[in-house]
Amino acid sequence: MLRQYELVERVKAYDPDADEALLNRAYVYTVQKHGTQKRASGDPYFSHPVEVAGLMTDLQLDQDTVMTALLHDTVEDTLATIEDIEAKFGPEVARLVDGVTKLSKIEQMPEDERAAENLRKFLLAMSEDIRVLLVKLGDRLHNMRTLHFIKNPDKRARIARETMDIYAPLAERVGMYEYMREMQLLAFEQLEPEAYKLITGRLEELRGEGGAQVDAIAFEMKQALAEAGLNVEVSGREKHPYSIWKKMAERHVSFEQVTDIMAFRVICENEVDCYRALGVLHTTWQMIPGKFKDYISTPKNNGYRSLHTSLIYENSMRVEVQVRTRDMHRTNEFGLAAHWAYKQDERPDGQVGWLRDLIEIVDAAHDADELLEHTKMAIYQDRIFAFSPKGALHQLPKGATPVDFAFAVHTDLGAQAVGAKINGRHVPLRTVLANGDVVEIIKSENSEPQMSWLGFVVTGKARAAIRRAVRQKEREEIASIGRQLFDEIAERMPANIGKKATRAAIKRLELEDEEDLMFRIGSAKLTDAELMEALVPGSTAEFDDAQLAARRDHKLSIKGLTAGVGFELAKCCHPVPGDRIVGLRQEGEKVEVHAIDCLQLANGIDADWMDLQWGERSAGAPGRMRVVLYDRPGTMAEMAGIFARNGGNIVNLEMTQRDEPFQTYEIDLEVQDLAHLTRTLSSLRASDAVAQAERI
Repeated sequence: MLRQYELVERVKAYDPDADEALLNRAYVYTVQKHGTQKRASGDPYFSHPVEVAGLMTDLQLDQDTVMTALLHDTVEDTLATIEDIEAKFGPEVARLVDGVTKLSKIEQMPEDERAAENLRKFLLAMSEDIRVLLVKLGDRLHNMRTLHFIKNPDKRARIARETMDIYAPLAERVGMYEYMREMQLLAFEQLEPEAYKLITGRLEELRGEGGAQVDAIAFEMKQALAEAGLNVEVSGREKHPYSIWKKMAERHVSFEQVTDIMAFRVICENEVDCYRALGVLHTTWQMIPGKFKDYISTPKNNGYRSLHTSLIYENSMRVEVQVRTRDMHRTNEFGLAAHWAYKQDERPDGQVGWLRDLIEIVDAAHDADELLEHTKMAIYQDRIFAFSPKGALHQLPKGATPVDFAFAVHTDLGAQAVGAKINGRHVPLRTVLANGDVVEIIKSENSEPQMSWLGFVVTGKARAAIRRAVRQKEREEIASIGRQLFDEIAERMPANIGKKATRAAIKRLELEDEEDLMFRIGSAKLTDAELMEALVPGSTAEFDDAQLAARRDHKLSIKGLTAGVGFELAKCCHPVPGDRIVGLRQEGEKVEVHAIDCLQLANGIDADWMDLQWGERSAGAPGRMRVVLYDRPGTMAEMAGIFARNGGNIVNLEMTQRDEPFQTYEIDLEVQDLAHLTRTLSSLRASDAVAQAERI
């Protein structure tokens, strides 16, 4: 563990003006706050933040970032507060610490929701200052280095999986390849221990068999380049064990069949020399077609720049070669961290394009599963390049379609897409893009995202935008039904209901606006009685709570019941006047009234059966129906109009399925009797908006 003076000396070595007293105070503060806390390894807990701070000094990051690393666990794991941090170390450090700190109020959430909420807060903080991510990556890297001390194998596997799915790809997306490779290796060891042991064992054997083969190949490459007048550095290594395993899994081959085990790096003095070196390598050894990539002229999203090629060396041995300058190499290994080094003149905007996409996903996510799913998509590594007709370059995941491309350009373009051209030829929107495609999106202002697109889009941004648009469309349609129900209720009120009464009702119900009110009415989240009372306080005063709850049933009477015995209509079959009915009575319970053909009766319920009949004047009970609408604008409004024209009152409405081109709803509709329900179903079946309507 770094001692106090060693950490300060590291910072002063690249930042002579650093506030030594403030750094010392942060070091002492974290030691005091963590006190006697221990890590799983048995080490003092404060050794962890100190080591993370040491990682930040390796990257030569500014003083505030180093102090944030020292303090990043104090709020989460001790009695310290953000206010304490701000008072002692200033608002900038407090803001960064808060970005890294997990929310204490979500400790009781289920594991997936807690992970999603942590990720949500982390991404939002990262969008404001990328240093939050740099500290978090350092925190995760050090935790992975000590992961083997945790005794619970399930916990180790969970942390390793989270690292592989979220943090290693995030490191890759900001260009911190050193962090990415080490995280992947440590996670790989936990998740696939047998494969890890096999591959690392075979690499050890190769080192023994080949001896100094890597050094020999590197020397021969440097000699060939020197003879061409190029002053370069050449280094070689075996490829990353996790990278080898991925190739074995993707190609379904054994270790012996993976031919490109060795990789070499050529560091040149300038960009021109990179291309000259590439020419020498290609004329000295045969290059493998399809393996050359020019990331200098077309950098990756994270700023990565290099020339990549694969060569056939002696005895058909394949080797990978990367050619780059020294500046490229530093940026490639440490990415955005390299730009945040002390006194770096040019720092990239923290809100880089892919990060803005992540923030859109955070805003659009409906629940924990969506957030995690879309975030993993947004940071996935495998990319292709596609161009707009004007030559703008966009990077997308492999498997992306024109719809993904449209949303990558702009959310509005994606929402209005109706067709696409790839390389000048009309193609379906589900067509998979290839590297280098020129994509033209055909749009219409009257178009909107389709639910069916979710079957083929692959980017998190596209999926989040489509789901948000579909939910908004559903909300508008339900609000339309709510407006019709509102008008019906307003007609029954003892006073004329105008805008003033509506605004007052919205305020009394603590809703956002009129659309929110109509949505709650349409989705049956607001009862008629609650709405009436909000519109005209006191209008339901003649009813007690029980009468209000059962006010739709006040016209019902049942023959065959003992005087004073209560009853309720069964929720399984929803009998209405006109149905043949039977009663089930259990001690201490109300009589449950079922339709005679209710499937529940066949289950042998332990209750006394009673022969019942509807009273002569019984009218008004909720019948349940299933209605399948065509998925197009106006169909829900048409259905609501049919209910209104037939005098039905919606008690509950729920969408149970949406499968292009249909929407399926289950609806509880208050009707007078069986004949009324049958008429309403017949009216629905006659409508062009309805594919199917049946009682359930």
